[in-house]
Amino acid sequence: MYTGISWSSAGYEVAVIDANGLPARAPAQFPPGGAGEMIDWLRGLGPGLVHVVESTNGILDGRMMAAGLDVYRADPHLLPGRPLFGSVPAGVLAGAGLRELSALTRLVPTRGTQTGREAELDTWIESSEGALAELTRTGRALSHGGRDRPEIALTFDDGPLPPYTGLILDVLGRYGVPATFFCVGMNVTAYAGDIARMREQGHAVANHTWSHPMLPELTRPQLIEQLERTKEAVAEAGVPAPTLFRPPYGSRTPEVLGWLAETDARVVLWDVAPDDWAMPGADTIARRILGGARPGSIVLLHDGGGDRSQTVAALPAVIEGLLGRGYRFVLAQELLDRSAPAPGPGTARAA
Repeated sequence: MYTGISWSSAGYEVAVIDANGLPARAPAQFPPGGAGEMIDWLRGLGPGLVHVVESTNGILDGRMMAAGLDVYRADPHLLPGRPLFGSVPAGVLAGAGLRELSALTRLVPTRGTQTGREAELDTWIESSEGALAELTRTGRALSHGGRDRPEIALTFDDGPLPPYTGLILDVLGRYGVPATFFCVGMNVTAYAGDIARMREQGHAVANHTWSHPMLPELTRPQLIEQLERTKEAVAEAGVPAPTLFRPPYGSRTPEVLGWLAETDARVVLWDVAPDDWAMPGADTIARRILGGARPGSIVLLHDGGGDRSQTVAALPAVIEGLLGRGYRFVLAQELLDRSAPAPGPGTARAA
């Protein structure tokens, strides 16, 4: 059998077809917070199934693969056009698995949604160096802060996701350390309590799109919809709508950065990435961070998208190690504000 998993503002839908392309189960619906229940339901279908997602759905595959499911990605050239907000229908994805399995990419846990597209992603990023430099010059983007202050910004992507977000908040609270959480809109709607807790503890909530897509594959309206829907979800959770934004996978092209420049988004990237999402071990995560951190560094970690127990376990050693070197932890916004150009004569700096 073949399953297709689609997403929309209402959550997820699963279609299941047999080898003849006929429905093998009635379509199943799951709310935004129902990914765990959905994965259990998929496992209950039995072994040997092909599960197909598409590249705008970047927050499910890690959890699915951890549960032992075989996950394939169908890329846009194999599919009809997407709606303004949402993926192609679940039945279309299941049909792609049936008809064109050899053209789909089987995802690997240590490579994630970007499996097989790393070179393309690198090309997109390299082509954007000039556009990113201009945004950085004007205070609209940042990969790291100034190197003259012993400051570090911890950032967490892809959440909130129980229990990991709560455990990370526990550790941060124990040490009195602030962090910036780049949240996915789908999860914000499901776990608004974690968003409120972030604010209560003095952390910052930022935008990481609604469904974690590859941005260069979106049209401008689709990109704006992802940003605006996530901002609305954060605001509905009782936190001011964020302007800080991190592109999933760091994906960008000059065109994408141009679209972002027309919005109020301020792009925050990173310069220390221990690849905790690939689960290399807590000791390795801590060692990579402590080995790469410099004054002004922005550290990329994850509280969602999969099993983040190793990130939780590594965090005390990271914090204690950096504190022992004399570093102070700050929000990403503080690094960005200090890097922004000084206002000219007769002008006021924007709030």
